[in-house]
Amino acid sequence: MASCSICLESTTEASGYHKQCLRRLFGTDTLPKITLELSKLYSLAASKMAGKMSISGAQEKVSLALTDDNTNLEVVASGGQYILKPETSRFSSIPQNEQLTMRLAGLVGIETPPFGLIQLKDDTTAYIIKRFDRLDDGTKLPVEDFCQLAEKRLSDKYDGSAELCVKVLRKYASEPLIEIQKLFRLLLFCWWSENGDMHLKNFSLIIGEDGIRRLSPAYDLVCTKLVIPDDTLAMPIGGRKSKLRRDRWLNFADYCGIPQRAAERQIAQQIEALQPALELVSASHLPNEKKNEYDGFITDNTNVLRETSQ
Repeated sequence: MASCSICLESTTEASGYHKQCLRRLFGTDTLPKITLELSKLYSLAASKMAGKMSISGAQEKVSLALTDDNTNLEVVASGGQYILKPETSRFSSIPQNEQLTMRLAGLVGIETPPFGLIQLKDDTTAYIIKRFDRLDDGTKLPVEDFCQLAEKRLSDKYDGSAELCVKVLRKYASEPLIEIQKLFRLLLFCWWSENGDMHLKNFSLIIGEDGIRRLSPAYDLVCTKLVIPDDTLAMPIGGRKSKLRRDRWLNFADYCGIPQRAAERQIAQQIEALQPALELVSASHLPNEKKNEYDGFITDNTNVLRETSQ
């Protein structure tokens, strides 16, 4: 049975999408059309966006909006509701990788925007995510990433640490302890899922309609080790980037001011997520060999998380 290209649960829908998943992502029961192909996408985006197209790492990002009747997605220069990340020739299966990793984040309670996979006109796969900083009426919510908040240059986005992120939240978040616990959960997940690209620009604070300054929904979550075999965490946690056993996370939780019992619960939740995570990996749209690799990474890290340091 096929798996939904949004939630990865099984579906009998001919479209390959649950209607409720389409409603959450696009506000419609039917999949909007995107009459673009990979070979022409960037030239069209460049002409429409006049140099505004963003390039992050190996992936180019194109801004899209729904037409007024919700039937088509089109490239736009401003006011985009979605970000599209097509396949890249440099690394294989990145859209499928990101969809799966974002879905795995949801297993442990990490908030994410609506996202999924779509096919371009030439049947290449692209990852699409709804912008979390746009309200339905087009209003843009204020967002600042941790690179800005730490007063670092863009070129220094990798010059950070988990402890620096905690300091940023203590200084700027409306409710620091709540947001620091969310950060702890996210950092734990990123290590567990072998995401080596969580630099300072991949964490942000957003000011909601209620005026509260909180961590934004998670974004740009990928298993980088699937494409860079020797990759490690971008930012150290307690001075380390690998082999972060249970007591090291508890030490970091102590630095964060998180009660040990609460930290133990989060660690236990990550460990208990292994079996449903393996089922999602199996249902994902990754090639089989990459599914096997992903299985190995999260199984090994779950075992490491059960250990104490030597």
